[in-house]
Amino acid sequence: MTELAPDVGFGRNNPKLKNALLQHKTFSLAGLSERLFGLLFSGLVYPQIWEDPIVDMEAMQLRPGHRIVTIGSGGCNMLTYLSAGPSRIDVVDLNPHHIALNRLKLAAFRHLPGHKDVVRFLATQGTQSNVQAFDLFIAPKVDQATRSYWNGRSVSGRRRIGVFGRNIYRTGLLGRFIAASHILARLHGVNPEEFVQARSMREQRQFFDTRLAPLFERPFIRWITSQKSSLFGLGIPPQQFDELASLSADKSLAAVLRHRLEKLTCHFPLRENYFAWQAFARRYPLPHEGDLPAYLHTDNYETIRNRAEDVQVHHASFTELLAKKPAASVDRYVLLDAQDWMNDQQLNDLWTEITRTAAADATVIFRTAAEDSILTGRLSPALMEQWHYDAETSLKLGNADRSAIYGGFHIYRKKA
Repeated sequence: MTELAPDVGFGRNNPKLKNALLQHKTFSLAGLSERLFGLLFSGLVYPQIWEDPIVDMEAMQLRPGHRIVTIGSGGCNMLTYLSAGPSRIDVVDLNPHHIALNRLKLAAFRHLPGHKDVVRFLATQGTQSNVQAFDLFIAPKVDQATRSYWNGRSVSGRRRIGVFGRNIYRTGLLGRFIAASHILARLHGVNPEEFVQARSMREQRQFFDTRLAPLFERPFIRWITSQKSSLFGLGIPPQQFDELASLSADKSLAAVLRHRLEKLTCHFPLRENYFAWQAFARRYPLPHEGDLPAYLHTDNYETIRNRAEDVQVHHASFTELLAKKPAASVDRYVLLDAQDWMNDQQLNDLWTEITRTAAADATVIFRTAAEDSILTGRLSPALMEQWHYDAETSLKLGNADRSAIYGGFHIYRKKA
């Protein structure tokens, strides 16, 4: 328990005692919130990545021969990057569930018989034959750790690989968050799945304005979006929540979430936005309904299959992996939103290794929950002066990100 200052008395109405106890309570709640967030993130979080890899590739100006280091998450990003023909991709993640998922997705491309089999395995629901495909084609070819993970049992007692026979995208922390959001909306008289019946941008806008936007004025929804733990499923840690909530008078994220949901529903044609399909239908679109992610397109299949061996998946932190690499050995860095979770020391340690390992024309991209770059005022001047912030392109491509979750997209390029 936190010690009180010597001059604090013990009277019940002593204002100094009240203040000290209030501070202790706040500190304790903050610590509990951090621990709860960490516990939730110890399992599978993202079965699909929620950063638009097409935006990433344009920002990085990705070309054949580039060497990339990226955070793994759901793995869709690194598979999409492979279609550009980089010479090497190092994938890092501290979550062992994500490690197993990334290795499984790579193995699907390498060992399933053809493109249709890969699409069936990674993009369809209710296909029990996917489990047999794993047993027959993938399990004998993958490393022991990956095979053991997917043959292992979940808390329900079922084999983990069984989710590919049902719907992998309804699992994980984000999948459960989306399910809970659907239940909450239905309790208020709105069925989110009806959104995918929209046949034009006009109908998409109409659905948002008349069905979704009013939800954010409901007292209960405003209350629940003021609770940190309620948004852990979106990957918003407590410190991110505090920053975003400070923009609102009632410390709720209702206005922020409304704005980002508006972008997801109204700024892109539904046929072209598989993120919206995952949010509202909780699956990928069928061929007559819309487009699949780029890594599942027929035109990219052979390149990804042939390049899958050029990917190494590491159970390590970004900084830890870079510390083992030679100077000037990396061309492109993808940090997702990981820096939002870092303190100043961790940020500077990371960018010390990025700067040391960066090739002459290196590019770093990342996202932030808020709009501004996380580096401003926190990265040491000695490191900052070695990088150019491409503000114009960052804003342009941030607006083009179909996932619509993040407040900011940021591009830093190594100065000559």
